[in-house]
Amino acid sequence: MKEIFALWMARNREYYRDKGSLFWSFVATPFIVIVLALAFSSESQHIFRVGQIAQESTFQTSSAHTEKEPFSTDPTVEIINYNDLQHAIRRVQFHQLDLLLDTNSTDIQTPRYWINSESAKGHLLEKLLIQNTENQYRDTQWQRKEIIGKKVRYIDWVIPGILAMNMMFSGLWGIGYVIVRYRKNGVLKRLQATPLSAWKFLLSQALSRLSIMLIVTILVYVVCNLFIGFMMEGSHSLLLLIAIVGNLSIISISLLMAARTASEELANGLLNLISFPMLLLSELWFSLDDAPEWLQSLSQLLPLTHLVKAAREVMLEGAGISDVMPHLLILVLMTVVFITLAGTLFRWHSD
Repeated sequence: MKEIFALWMARNREYYRDKGSLFWSFVATPFIVIVLALAFSSESQHIFRVGQIAQESTFQTSSAHTEKEPFSTDPTVEIINYNDLQHAIRRVQFHQLDLLLDTNSTDIQTPRYWINSESAKGHLLEKLLIQNTENQYRDTQWQRKEIIGKKVRYIDWVIPGILAMNMMFSGLWGIGYVIVRYRKNGVLKRLQATPLSAWKFLLSQALSRLSIMLIVTILVYVVCNLFIGFMMEGSHSLLLLIAIVGNLSIISISLLMAARTASEELANGLLNLISFPMLLLSELWFSLDDAPEWLQSLSQLLPLTHLVKAAREVMLEGAGISDVMPHLLILVLMTVVFITLAGTLFRWHSD
């Protein structure tokens, strides 16, 4: 029993001294639960999804304006507010919204709604809307706007997120963790004795991982596309550019993390701390349209969010380079800032 107790104590010490294990146990799991609870906080079982353009302040107190919200008390209808009209219209086009209402018209008696002509749920909601208007608000005449667009399969929507996730894990652990191991094993100390500068070393690591991940991502995309046939409305060359810029931004974060870290356990915990917010808040698996506004704003600080959104806009909406330029500029800015900090803070040895 003495030997068993000694081994038991030794194993327990290994556990609480391992920062990676502590992170998974006490940080990652509660974080996942909290984020999912916030993202899917609605308890109602909705059947329909109706978009509504956010109300303008001039109409917020108008009773006539309030009357133009026919589904506000219907428990089967989920109301989602949008500030961007064009973004909301695209949701209707791809069957992600069954109907879109806009009561912010300059003529308050003629509010508008958008419907996808190929959406069965949309046609049913349209009938309910007209019937509701005829019964209660006879002075209101809705202006109908018709949209045509095929339904986006979940696999079409999620594939940019899957490929981006693969880039993220490979970029973070394939560079950051390896550099920390080099430092711990004394490899970097030996390299310091050569004419190699820190900038050259970091650049070589970044370019190596970039080329590997681009080859892997292209092969995965091509092979899966042969069997599944992904929706692709935009340019493949633009999609490749997004992958390059996005991958570099993730690699730069990994280089910054590894600039001074000497412990593999600490590196593992930091990489988990970096990857989990991106994994849950970058809309890889689910949309954050229903999440609180502050959570949506927080997601905009993550490079993976801009990588995924830009890729989706190209693949699903046929966006051009001018449409995704804001995402590309943010990714380039992040890359420059993180790589500059990594090169400035980098050290060869662990002392």
